Amino acid sequence: MADLRVTTRNARFQEWAALLVNRTKRQRSGEFLVQGVRPITMAVRSGWEIRELLYDADVRLSTWARETIAATSARRYAVAGELMAELGGKEDGRPELLAVVGQPEDDLGRIPVSPELLVVVFDRPTSPGNIGTVIRSADALGAHGVIVTGHAADIYDPKCVRASTGSLFAVPVVRAASHRPVLDWLAAVRSNGVDARLVGTDEHGDIDITEYDFTEPTVLVVGNETAGLSGAWRQACDHLLRIPMVGSASSLNAATAASIAMYECLRQRRLSRYTSGAVG
Repeated sequence: MADLRVTTRNARFQEWAALLVNRTKRQRSGEFLVQGVRPITMAVRSGWEIRELLYDADVRLSTWARETIAATSARRYAVAGELMAELGGKEDGRPELLAVVGQPEDDLGRIPVSPELLVVVFDRPTSPGNIGTVIRSADALGAHGVIVTGHAADIYDPKCVRASTGSLFAVPVVRAASHRPVLDWLAAVRSNGVDARLVGTDEHGDIDITEYDFTEPTVLVVGNETAGLSGAWRQACDHLLRIPMVGSASSLNAATAASIAMYECLRQRRLSRYTSGAVG
C-alpha cells in the first residue's frame, strides 16, 4: 500500500489532533496518539496494535524511524513537517515519527495472577501525570498490573503516556468503573488459590508500611490525590498502611506514596529470597 501524504490540516489531520485533546474521541475510536522514541518503541516491541504511523516528510529519517516503520504493517502517512510539529507538541523540535495505537480491552483478566501477585489500584486519580508515574514505578518495581478505578483522568491522555515513559505498554493497565468489579476479580483470584490481601495507604493507617508482610500476594490501593481513599475502599481493605514521615508534611503525593509502597514490597521480597537462598 502506497504511503499517503498529508500537507494540509485536512480531515485526517483534525482526527489526529483530536486524539491529543479529546478523551471522548479517543474512547469512541479506541485509539490514541503516541509521541516519543521510547513509548513508540515499547508499543511496537510489546505487540500493541499499531494502526498508523506518521512520519516527517521533510527530513531524512533516522535508522530507528526507518526500522520502526519496517517492523509494522501499519498504514503510513508522510506528513508535512509543520504539521508534525503541531502533533508532537514539543518546543525543542518536531518529532520524526508518531504512532496511532489501538486501545486494548479493559479486562482484568489481562493481569497475570501468581503467588507473588502485586497489583496497584489507583482510586479516582485526577492527574494523568500521576497515573503515568504510578505505571512507570509499577514497571520498575515489579508490579504485575495497575487498575484505575472510578471517575478518573484518562490513562491514554498524552500526559499519562509521556509520564509512563513507555511503561504503559509493558504493564497491564486496566480501567474499572468502580471498586465493585475489582473486588469481584479479587474474590475470583482468592477462589483460585491465591490468597491476596487488600491493603490501602493512609496517613492514619493502623500499620507502618515497613511492618506489613509484603511477601504475601498483595493488592495495594492508593487514594485520590485530594480526598484519599473512598469509604468503599476503606471498608473493603484488610489493612490500612501508613508511611512513617518526619518534618512538617502531613501527607505525600499519591504517586510518591504508591512508589514507596511498591519499593518496600520489592525490598521485602528480595530480602526473603536472599535469606531463603533463592538469590536472583
